[in-house]
Amino acid sequence: MSLTKADIARLIPHTGAMCLLDGVSAWDDASIRCTAVSHRDPANPLLDGGRLAAVCGVEYAAQAMAVHGGLAGGGKRPAAGYLASVRDLTCHVGRLDDVAEDLIIEADRLMGEGSSVIYSFMVRAGGRELLSGRAAVVIDAGVP
Repeated sequence: MSLTKADIARLIPHTGAMCLLDGVSAWDDASIRCTAVSHRDPANPLLDGGRLAAVCGVEYAAQAMAVHGGLAGGGKRPAAGYLASVRDLTCHVGRLDDVAEDLIIEADRLMGEGSSVIYSFMVRAGGRELLSGRAAVVIDAGVP
């Protein structure tokens, strides 16, 4: 089952240009694989001084995690949440805007209990890893 940008926008709170993902190519109860081309968009809202720092890939991964939560929750928007921490972040490049290939964003749910979930994630393009790490997400943090 694949999803389009419009499908993704229904699952996450990000709208317009801030919805960074363009598609979901695969997912199951434990993982998701998304694609994005917005890193090459000169109107990307995360650009700073015309550059998209590699660390912005964490936001791409966070959106993939939110989409995964919605899909795993029956196809509806998941409860509000936020990134509580990012660990073991490794950036193999300095920026993303100069990456010619589409981004592949993968997130694997490592564990989840109650209102917290831990994912590992990787962003890659053209067969090379651009960044990776782990993220703890707190769900339903009292945010409407």
